Amino acid sequence: MPLPASAAQTDPQKFIARLQQSLADGSFVKLGLGRPHGGDPTLLKLLARRVVIKGQDQLSLVWRHRTKDITKNLPPTEAVALVDSLLGDAAASGFHHAHLQTSGHDIQLARGRKGQWGLRIGRLSAAAPPAAAPVAASADEDDGATDSGDGRYLGHDRARRHPLALTLPFLAELGITDAQQRLVPAMARKWRQINKFVEVLGHAIAQSPLAGRDPAQPVRVLDFGAGKGYLTFAVHEHLRASGRVPAVTGVELRGELASLCNQAVARLGLQGLQFDAGDVRSHPAAATDIMIALHACDTATDVAMHRGVTAGAAIILCSPCCHQELRPQLQAPPVLAPLLRHGIHMATQAEMLTDTLRALLLQTAGYDTRVFEFISPEQTSKNRMVLAVRRARPLPPAQLQAVRDELAALKAFFGVRQQTLETLLADAAHPG
Repeated sequence: MPLPASAAQTDPQKFIARLQQSLADGSFVKLGLGRPHGGDPTLLKLLARRVVIKGQDQLSLVWRHRTKDITKNLPPTEAVALVDSLLGDAAASGFHHAHLQTSGHDIQLARGRKGQWGLRIGRLSAAAPPAAAPVAASADEDDGATDSGDGRYLGHDRARRHPLALTLPFLAELGITDAQQRLVPAMARKWRQINKFVEVLGHAIAQSPLAGRDPAQPVRVLDFGAGKGYLTFAVHEHLRASGRVPAVTGVELRGELASLCNQAVARLGLQGLQFDAGDVRSHPAAATDIMIALHACDTATDVAMHRGVTAGAAIILCSPCCHQELRPQLQAPPVLAPLLRHGIHMATQAEMLTDTLRALLLQTAGYDTRVFEFISPEQTSKNRMVLAVRRARPLPPAQLQAVRDELAALKAFFGVRQQTLETLLADAAHPG
């Protein structure tokens, strides 16, 4: 039965209803508005995609001009209302064409020469692109590609597989995916971080003594500060999927979180994964192949690194948190005084110096080291990683002395009197 005249929808209203529905049911892929009229003559079109900003699902709207782009990020409801106004007859500067693509339909709205709107709805074939899950607004190393949410990056006519697939049961158990194995919008940034970490770990294993080890020999992993277990579960899965025998222990100070993670392990029936309540200073020492400590506060990172060295770890992966130990010690050399009188610069210098000293100290302990950003700083400011991979052979004496000389010169230049990792390594080398 046809709707009463008062309830009948216009074609633009039907288009907006389709847009609202696609955002609600997760079938939204992309939106574009074209044929602008009125307003700025340099405006070419308006493009929209879903993103996650600070954990919130939003639409990123890009007004594309001939010589510039203007971006505005809005919650979906506000973005839909804005699109509705830009397609309205009363809009002073709007658009005469709109194209919405969902996972199942291709929907186009166009205004003809006589001012009448026309709506065309086409059903896509089964081979059409899947719905796009929202992604972090700033990609880290994706060359501008967007994340499809199913383990691929879409952009620049190339596809890239994530190390992990969204179909893994532990992702649903931890709330990263929903019951339909779709990425939960609020977890998009965490999903990217997990995959980047696994990618870094995979490369490190390939370059470490573990690469030549018998796959049947367990890989012993300690993850200090495991939190809710996102990375700990991911490391376990990566080792298992690569044909190795995982023996992974997550250590978390908050006992309730360790208990929740162990319950998840039991429900999933995973072997070689457990969580202990404790911290890096109190957990019993044991032989370890991979030592992980993400966001360990201040000198806890030094303790974790030292634990990795003394446990014979082939790989040490740390993402330091605050850097409080050196900052009170720093003496600004005269030439740097104008630079370091600003608090923000002094804090940055303390971070750089602390992690540089740590990297050099790990070199003296038999590791090759790198300090780098492993995810975008817009996702988290705690994005710096110190990676140490044990060398097959010690450094030649001359190179080792050169590293020690660099350490001494840096400490003297900035007036550093004490650094915890250096102290711990010295105490271990000269007990008593």
